[in-house]
This record gives sequence, structure tokens and C-alpha cells, in this order.
Amino acid sequence: MKYMLIMRSTDEAIEASKNIPFEQVIEAMGKYNEDLIKAGVLLAGEGLAGPEEGFVVDFTADPPLVTDGPYGETTELFGGFWILEVASKEEAAEWAKRVPLGPGSKIEVRRVHGNEDFPQDNEWIQKEIQWRDEAEARNS
Repeated sequence: MKYMLIMRSTDEAIEASKNIPFEQVIEAMGKYNEDLIKAGVLLAGEGLAGPEEGFVVDFTADPPLVTDGPYGETTELFGGFWILEVASKEEAAEWAKRVPLGPGSKIEVRRVHGNEDFPQDNEWIQKEIQWRDEAEARNS
């Protein structure tokens, strides 16, 4: 089963993290990532640039409205993610609890759907399977 671990932080947590030496943060995350790799569960993981480099597409309007960051009031910001392949929801939770974050930060854990979760006789699901197979063959 695949799970996505989504790092979320409040503005206060982001400010507090500025008091921790950057090298210490990198080392803690590096050790965590190394543990994921050694366990054979890490499929992907990336940190995200700050909101000042991002934008939001709001579908309330037609056409959708694009607004550059930083955004207005935020209660939580996404800071990065990991995608793990694990045996169970419980194993995903155990890995999530080990992420080296402090107060004001959260890890949201969501199962990633696979093609097997959808009707196999659907034309678009069949195309998706074919596209993934072709991409995997190109990357091999």
C-alpha cells in the first residue's frame, strides 16, 4: 500500500524552526530519509519552496483565478512530502511519528489510490495503466 506523508506547519512553527541551526535540520531529515531508504519503503520525497514562490489557482471564478504567493491568512502550510510503500496503515503511522518535527507541525497521512481501486473496465483506467507501463519501460 502506498501512503503520502504530508508535512504541514503553522506560521509559529516555521518561525520557531528559524531558531534551529539549518545544518541540524538537514541532518535530522537526512537521517530520517536514510532510515526510510534502508527499510526499503521510500518511493519519493521532496521539500517544497516557500509560499512566496508559489501561487494558488482558485476555481471559484470562471475562468479560474491565479494568485501569487505569499498568500493571505494561513493556518497551515505544506512544507514537503514523502510517498511510502508499506504493508499497512499502522506501519505508515509509525513512520509518520518518526518525522523529526517540532510543536506546531503535523504530518497528514493519506493512502494513495492505485489503479486497482477503480473499475478495471473503464476506458480511462485502461489508458492510465498503459501510460504508466510505457513510462516505466522508458525509465528502465
